[in-house]
Amino acid sequence: MKVYLDNSATTALDLKVLKAMRPYFNDKFGNASSIHSLGQESRQAVDRAREIIAKRLNCLPQELIFTSGGTESDNLVLRGLVKKDKFKPHFIVSKIEHHAVLKTVESLVKENKIEATYVGVDKTGRVNPDEIKKAIKRETTLISIIYVNNETGVIEPIREIGKMIEKFNLRKKRRIYFHTDAVQAAGYLDLNVDYLHVDLLTLSAHKIYGPKGAGLLYARQGITFTPQITGGEQEDGRRAGTENVAGIVGMAEALKIAASCQLPAASRIKKLRDYLEKKIITEIKDVKINGDLKNRAPHISNISFKGAEGESIILSLDLEGIAVSSGSACTSGSLEPSHVLMAMGIDPFASQSSIRFSLGKDNTKREIDYVVDKLKLIIKRLRRISAI
Repeated sequence: MKVYLDNSATTALDLKVLKAMRPYFNDKFGNASSIHSLGQESRQAVDRAREIIAKRLNCLPQELIFTSGGTESDNLVLRGLVKKDKFKPHFIVSKIEHHAVLKTVESLVKENKIEATYVGVDKTGRVNPDEIKKAIKRETTLISIIYVNNETGVIEPIREIGKMIEKFNLRKKRRIYFHTDAVQAAGYLDLNVDYLHVDLLTLSAHKIYGPKGAGLLYARQGITFTPQITGGEQEDGRRAGTENVAGIVGMAEALKIAASCQLPAASRIKKLRDYLEKKIITEIKDVKINGDLKNRAPHISNISFKGAEGESIILSLDLEGIAVSSGSACTSGSLEPSHVLMAMGIDPFASQSSIRFSLGKDNTKREIDYVVDKLKLIIKRLRRISAI
């Protein structure tokens, strides 16, 4: 049996999404910047997609910038808001951000372009808004907090933080912008930018059964930043490059499908995840679920297996046809303990024995039974030979 439980890394392309995309690979292949009819057919498809997504986010169509994915969108925010000023910009980020944010901030600090404050989290993986409030300085330009953590599924208090920042901005001459990486939230949580009180929001299509290579950045009207890809006037001069028409159409279709079945899909996946966790806890000793058990997205479960090394678990499960991960796919191959789990105060040994199970709409109870049956034997064998 083949079982895929790594949906946080990427999801399979939905057949309805593929159907919507297919015409723009061949029949309607025009460049959306061309003024002839074939090009304008593609332009209309991009415009329709922009309107569909804007409705989902409750924003203006012109506030959306199409990119190649979440990583580019995060980089566009962080690098684009660095401007020459009499003050060096100060950014605030959490210690549990995706590496697309953390590594970029680290790079900007090394380049002496910004100052940065990294706020911690509690043992459940939640950011305390009061810690962010204490970290704000006169030079603070940007606060970036992930919406749903990609390793633990913990939901951060984005709306509370956003409202707090808005109050600060009422009495602050230098405006603070609030960004959230919502890549893992799409399809499960509210993406209404006004409800969340965010200025900037990142999404990626391939996490919601859309195509790889398609993402977007929502940027509230009036925000200006330096483009990071230049050479054309696409996206109102904010991101150059020929539009990925098929990818953009696919992302809009994926978001539309997600919106239409969000509640029932989330409910079904949550029940399946809870069943997985209960079965593992019941049938395998010395395991621990990492993260806030109440404030979690329904599709992610991060579990530590004492005395068994995480990479060995992954490889052993793979031999049984089961795909899981130890955390972000962007850090695959790294032997370092998870920065997310370490920030939560989990010791390095427990961190290195942790597995992320991320469920999707096609998983079944029969698959979960198969996974746990194989996992029991694997953990027993690895504990017998492990030095952890």
